[in-house]
Amino acid sequence: MTVAADGTVQSSDIYQARVRNRARLAYNSVAVWLDGSGAIPQALAAVSGLAENLRVQDWIAQRLKNLRHVHGALSLETIQARPIFDNGRLRGLDVEKKNRATEIIEDFMIAVNGVTARYLAAKNFPSIRRVVRTPKRWDRIVELAQAHGQTLPANADSVALDAFLVKEQAADPARFPDLSLAVIKLLGAGEYVAERPGVTVPGHFGLAVGDYTHSTAPNRRYPDLITQRLLKAAIAGRAAPYSYDDLGELAAHFTEEEDAANKVERQVGKSAAAMLLESRIGEQFEALVTGASKKGTWARLLTIPVEGRVVRGFEGLDVGDQIRVQLVSVNVERGFVDFASVHSARQFSNRTSTKA
Repeated sequence: MTVAADGTVQSSDIYQARVRNRARLAYNSVAVWLDGSGAIPQALAAVSGLAENLRVQDWIAQRLKNLRHVHGALSLETIQARPIFDNGRLRGLDVEKKNRATEIIEDFMIAVNGVTARYLAAKNFPSIRRVVRTPKRWDRIVELAQAHGQTLPANADSVALDAFLVKEQAADPARFPDLSLAVIKLLGAGEYVAERPGVTVPGHFGLAVGDYTHSTAPNRRYPDLITQRLLKAAIAGRAAPYSYDDLGELAAHFTEEEDAANKVERQVGKSAAAMLLESRIGEQFEALVTGASKKGTWARLLTIPVEGRVVRGFEGLDVGDQIRVQLVSVNVERGFVDFASVHSARQFSNRTSTKA
């Protein structure tokens, strides 16, 4: 990819190549070196020219990201926790955060996925796209913004939403992940769809890109492997190995299987959370409502990255409401963490506060 100073990809090409790794680097150590808070990693310094190369990559990645945000890519920050075990005993939940090194990979992958989608379209190939549709619950996002003194347009507008998010991140960085989580829940999940040559499908609302596929992880994600097979055929001048109808069936299957895999991952996390909290039944915590539907109401604790179901006092609650809950029960085997709402603070809502 040839990237201009303003972050636009001016030209691109796709071809087969072999990669030679010259150093094994870790995200965190590279990140502290990039932002000036730590020394250069020894493995990085040992390879002549690699430091300069990474500086250029960082510079380009930041400009790719900035341009996406100009077009409405959303500035979101979530708390992702993974269980930490020590000699078979759960020691706690480790929170993973983005940094400058992870952003290099993320921003380049987003750009590559766009290039890949456009390349296949130019070759008149069908493809599998990754889409995040216009949020169905935009009205609730508007309510959250109003509670923060901001006005969003009545119709979904990613540029306006990102401007609101950037302002809130600067005003209250400590609580911004909570607001981000509420917005993410309201945006809805991504899905895979097949695109026929010459017919445009919905883009990715959260990234503010129209052409987007998954192509960079064929070793761990099957949709990427399908895309790699399409690319190899296109490069070689062969016919597409899949028809549009084939890709439509695969896309629906991939979305279903991704949902199933996510449920398993969540189950593991919930069991770890239940194990961590089983000695704290009866305690009260501040929490954020993360889900509210006929299937149930869910909340995540603000002090510990644990999500559970609100089994009592959930009436009238909606995504983004801040509430106080009491831990009433846990089930490690089934991954159940159950709360009772003590009262609703409604910090993220401008509706009338209720107590339950």
